[in-house]
Amino acid sequence: MDSVRFGIVGVGGMGNGHAMNMPRIPEAELTAVCDVAPAALAAATETYGVPGFAHHTDLLDSGLVDAIIIATPHYFHPPIAIDAMERGIHVISEKPMAVTVSGAEAMIATAQRTGMVFAVMFQQRTLPINQAAKRLVEEGRLGQLYRTLLVDAHFRSQAYYNSAGWRATWKGEGGGVLLNQAPHGMDIFTWLAGMPSRVTARVSTRQHQIEVEDEATALLEYENGAIGYFLETVNEYPTGMRLELCGELGKLVLDDQGLRFWEVKPGVRAASDGLEAMWGHPDAEAIEIPLEDRETGHAAIVRNVAQAILTGEPLISPGPEAIYSLELANAILLSGHTGRPVTLPVDRAAYDDFLDEKKASSKDKHVEDQRITDPNHVA
Repeated sequence: MDSVRFGIVGVGGMGNGHAMNMPRIPEAELTAVCDVAPAALAAATETYGVPGFAHHTDLLDSGLVDAIIIATPHYFHPPIAIDAMERGIHVISEKPMAVTVSGAEAMIATAQRTGMVFAVMFQQRTLPINQAAKRLVEEGRLGQLYRTLLVDAHFRSQAYYNSAGWRATWKGEGGGVLLNQAPHGMDIFTWLAGMPSRVTARVSTRQHQIEVEDEATALLEYENGAIGYFLETVNEYPTGMRLELCGELGKLVLDDQGLRFWEVKPGVRAASDGLEAMWGHPDAEAIEIPLEDRETGHAAIVRNVAQAILTGEPLISPGPEAIYSLELANAILLSGHTGRPVTLPVDRAAYDDFLDEKKASSKDKHVEDQRITDPNHVA
């Protein structure tokens, strides 16, 4: 096999974005599409010149695909992924991989049992600054972690939420900013900082007429005593992300200006314990971190998965790692809605019960669906 035959399940905005990317990837070929909406399916089959299917199992049983990209609303990710892997078909899931950690665990367990390649579309891991930050952490250059920070600001209009019946509803999406806009920033955050052990959160719907949260804040506590501060919102403009990790030996900042790193000598605690001068402090040296030239974006993840299938190349964003950002999102939602701290790992049954209650009170939303690919997130 010289290339991997991909099907795309869900040809809305993001699914069409993936289809448009396929010609850029020699190791991948688009061979089928699937969507439950007849008009969307007809448009996709004509545009891409491939067979179309109204139900994902028909696509999976067609013999036309070796792998699929799932770009449906969130709740459908686990059952489609599991159906695919049970049939010997590899999977890339759009983010979030699931709505609940229990659903995500079912996907991971199926991948492990069947031996199928399973990845999640966290393409921001491919960015050179994020790869360099990961190397700094893995090399131990921050030392023991003392503090974390994630401020991740987005903007969404009411028109965006009015563009689809499933958006921003408990039964259609399972959450708001934490399940839709936040996963990329939260993935990088948990990938670099690790997981907190306890979360105390507040969630709110401040500026939009939606069922779910458009803003979330949290205080994070880590096993070693470190503290973290967290904000996700769709209520700011200009938008941007700032991530900080402060440790005994260094401080790392990721933001719109790029990656910055300071080496602290002899260390924060070491200086505090060892200095005799009253106003003494450790030395902090700004270190220039080299960035590698590499392919980035959605195409890089698809190429990586194709190479994992063809040659065994290690995955950039494997499914078992993608659960961490979802675990944090579930913990923040549960804490924010109950008004109590939540320890991690999240109690799976408790979260499923919470979400079932929210879905039971969720109302139908009657809007005219618009399938428009975000121009900022095609590559």
